[in-house]
Amino acid sequence: MGRLRYDSTLDPIVIDDVTLAHMKIVMGTKLRRQESFMMSWVPGDASPDGRLTAWIHPSIPLVLAFDSPEPIRVDAERVSRMMNSLNAHGELMIDEM
Repeated sequence: MGRLRYDSTLDPIVIDDVTLAHMKIVMGTKLRRQESFMMSWVPGDASPDGRLTAWIHPSIPLVLAFDSPEPIRVDAERVSRMMNSLNAHGELMIDEM
């Protein structure tokens, strides 16, 4: 399981390496274009929160940590579906990937 650290104020978001690899491309594309967006996820069982949403902005530090040292094979169709969904709704829904 990989981890996404955003703004260093919350615990990292635990995400499987394959999903994280696809998110890396989608998020990198949006941020490289200076496009901000919302990202939502359901936190782990230990959290009292039912759903969290973060505003993803190019000026806020973002670190993706993969458990596997090997690069993950990326499915272009999955990336396309994720990008299309994000562009249509303005929000990246991690639990629907």
